[in-house]
Amino acid sequence: MSVTETGTRARLPDESGFATTPDGLQVYWEVHGSGPTTLVLLPPNPICHSRIWKGQLHYLARHHRVVVYDGRGNGLADAPDPSGPWVDRWRTIDCLTVLDATKTEQAVLVGICINGVWPSVQIAAEQPDRVLGIVAIAPGVPLLSPPNPWWEAAGDNVSHDTIVGDYAGFLEFFYSNMFPEPHSTKQIEDAVAYGLDTSVEQIVMPAELWVETREETEEICRSVRCPVLVAQGHGDNCQHFDRGLSLADLTGGEHVGIVGAGHLPNARHPVLLNRLIHDFAARFDPPPQRRSTWIPSTARPRRAILVSSPIGLGHAWRDVAIARELRRLVPGLEVHWLAQPPVTKLLAECGETIHPASAALAPEAAGVDAEAREHELHAFQMLRRLDEIFCANFMVFHDLVREEPFDLWIADEAWELDYFLHENPELKQAPYVWLSDFVGIVPMTNGGSREAYLAADYNAQMVEHVARHPSLRDRSIFIGDPDDIVPERLGPDLPAIRDWTESHFDFAGYITGFAPEEIADREALRTEFGWAPEDKVCLVAAGGSAVGIHLMRRAVAAFPEAKRLVPELRMVVVAGPRIDPEELPEVDGLERRGYVHKLYRGLAACDLAISHGGLSTTMELTAAQRPFLYFPLREHFEQNHHVAYRLDRHGAGRRMDYGSDGPGELAAAIAAEIEREVVYRPVPTDGAARAAGLMAELL
Repeated sequence: MSVTETGTRARLPDESGFATTPDGLQVYWEVHGSGPTTLVLLPPNPICHSRIWKGQLHYLARHHRVVVYDGRGNGLADAPDPSGPWVDRWRTIDCLTVLDATKTEQAVLVGICINGVWPSVQIAAEQPDRVLGIVAIAPGVPLLSPPNPWWEAAGDNVSHDTIVGDYAGFLEFFYSNMFPEPHSTKQIEDAVAYGLDTSVEQIVMPAELWVETREETEEICRSVRCPVLVAQGHGDNCQHFDRGLSLADLTGGEHVGIVGAGHLPNARHPVLLNRLIHDFAARFDPPPQRRSTWIPSTARPRRAILVSSPIGLGHAWRDVAIARELRRLVPGLEVHWLAQPPVTKLLAECGETIHPASAALAPEAAGVDAEAREHELHAFQMLRRLDEIFCANFMVFHDLVREEPFDLWIADEAWELDYFLHENPELKQAPYVWLSDFVGIVPMTNGGSREAYLAADYNAQMVEHVARHPSLRDRSIFIGDPDDIVPERLGPDLPAIRDWTESHFDFAGYITGFAPEEIADREALRTEFGWAPEDKVCLVAAGGSAVGIHLMRRAVAAFPEAKRLVPELRMVVVAGPRIDPEELPEVDGLERRGYVHKLYRGLAACDLAISHGGLSTTMELTAAQRPFLYFPLREHFEQNHHVAYRLDRHGAGRRMDYGSDGPGELAAAIAAEIEREVVYRPVPTDGAARAAGLMAELL
C-alpha cells in the first residue's frame, strides 16, 4: 500500500495485518473478498508495492478471495538491512509467511517480473500442494534467455551511480520506458510514486538469484505441475519476450502475447488482465449449479441500461427526463439504472428502477469529495486520480451486460464506460449512446506547461479513440447548442473544440430536467415553500458534492450584513445530500436544510440564488429567469471555462471570485442583485425529447 498516495481506494480490505518473517521483519498484508478460490498478488518489491494491483483488486475480490501484501523494502513492510544482499529466497519466504498468516492453504499466485513470477515458480516447484496455478505477467525467470537488449541500450541511465545520484530521475526514465504505450502519463506517475515509497538504498542492494545456470532454472520450471498462464507485452523493455515463451514451454502453460503492450499490462490494460486472471482462477472454483431460461426475442421486454455520473445531481435530473421521454417513444421499454449515491436518492424518489448490480459500484462521489479543498476541486486531476474507481466500476458494468441482455447502453458522462469501451471495443454488445455537456479538457493556468501537456495528451487520446473506432458510439449527443462550445483548441496540434464536436456529435439543446409549466406559477411555488410575498428569499445551494460547504459558510457569514442592507432578506441554505446541515453555523433568521427533492422549484421561486459554478444549477436558474451569484470552484476547468462561457452567452448570472469576494463583498452583491430584473437568453424546453428521439432510432 502506498504511504504517499492520496484519494479514495475503490475498496478497503476485509482484513489486514502484519506477518513476521523468520528473520523478524514485518510484512503488511490485506485480504479482500471471500470467494472459493484465493489469489495471492505478489508485489514486485523493492521497486513497487501492492498498489500496483489497484486496477485488479476491486474486480477480483468480487469473485475470489484476494490476498495482497507489501514485500520487504516497500510500502508498509519493514526494510531489510541495506548493507546485506537481496537474497532471492527472501521473496519466496515472504510469500509463504503471508500465506500462513492469512490461513491460506492453497492459492493461485499472480506475479509480475522477476520479483513476483520467480518466487511463484519456486514455491510451486517446492510446495506443489500450496499452489493451484500461476499467472505470470511479464515474467522474469533468471537465465532463461539473454537480457532484454533495452538494458544495454539504456546505458548510464540505469547505472548504479545514476540511480544513487538521481533516484527520482531514474524512476522517471525507467517507467517511461516500461510504458511504451501512448497516453500512459497517469500510469507512469503512479509507478514513480510507488517507487519513491522506498529508499534508493533498498533498490541498489545486490541480488543473489540462487541459481547459477540456465539448466538449474529449466529444471525448476519443469518441476512445476500446476497450470500456468503467461501474459506479456510484445513491447516489454524489461524482460525478453523469449523468457515468457520459454516459461510457457517448460511448464506446459498457456501464453498470451499482447501486441503493443509494455512491461506492466495490468496497469495499462487492466480490463484485459482482469479478465485473463479471473477466467484462469475461476477454473479452480467448484462447478456452478447452472440454471437458465431462454426467452424468445419476441417475448423479451426491451431494456436499456443507463449509467449517470454521480458527480453532481444535474446529470440525474436530465437523464430522468430523457428516460421518461424514451419510455413514451418506445412503449414497454424498461430503463434500468446503474447508479450510486447521491444519485440513487434522487432516482428512488422519482420511482426509477435501480439495478441491484449498483450495490457493487466503488464510491465515486466519495472519491470526488476526497479530492476537494477549500472551494477548490481540480476537476482534471480528479478525473485522472479516479482511475482506480473508474476501472472498478467499468468491470461492474462489464459483468452486468455479459450476464443480462440490454438493447441499449446509455452513458451520461460515465467516463469509465467510454474510455474502457474504446480501449476494449470487442466488449461492445449493444447500441451505445454517449452524452456530455462539454467536450475537451481546458488546462488551468496555474498548472503551467505540465498541465497543458497532460490536457492535450488526454484530448488527443479521445480524438484517436473516436477516429480508430468511429462506430463504437452509435450516438454522441451534446447537451447544448454549437454556440455553447468554448472557442478553444483541443491542443496545439489538435482541432478546434467546436469544429471537432460539430463533426462527431448531435445536438439536443440544453435539458433542464423539468417542464416549463412546473415552475411557471412562482407565487404558488413560494406558498409551497412557506415564503411570504414580502420576503426577499436568497437560496444558497451546494449541489451534489461536499465541496460546496465552504461557499455555504461564506454565505452564512455574509448573512448578518446582507440582512442589514435588505431587512426583508430571508436566507435558505440547502446543504444537499452529502453535507450535514448541522455542520453549518446556526444564525438567527437563517434556515438550514438537507437534501430537497426537486430543488429546481425552490430555485425558480427564490428572489436570488448563490451557487458554485456547476452547469445544472446555474442553467436551472437561467431557465427560470432568476438573478444569481455564482462562484466557480477554483482549478475546476469545466466551471471556469465551459460553464462560464455558456452563461456569458446566455447573459446569465453574476460571476464572483471566492478568493477576493469575502463576506462583505458578498453581502453587497446580494443587496445589489436581489432587486434586479433579469432577461436571459431563453433555454430550449425540448432537449429531453430531442435526445430521446435520437436514442429511440437505435431501438
